[in-house]
Amino acid sequence: MYDGIKLDTGFRLDIWVEEKIILEIKAVEQLNNVHKAQLLTYLKLADSRLGLLINFNTARIKDGIKRVAL
Repeated sequence: MYDGIKLDTGFRLDIWVEEKIILEIKAVEQLNNVHKAQLLTYLKLADSRLGLLINFNTARIKDGIKRVAL
């Protein structure tokens, strides 16, 4: 739902933790701006303020986490 209108779109966020933090999971060579834009869209539509982009295609998982806030 957005602004009282049901949207039948392909937007599917990966994990929404307690309706506060959105986790967007990837397994890509590297995170880029389109991934951040996707997460920002989810944050706006869900009226959330914080999200994490997590890329599992890294040697150390902590190197693949990017925090995104509105």
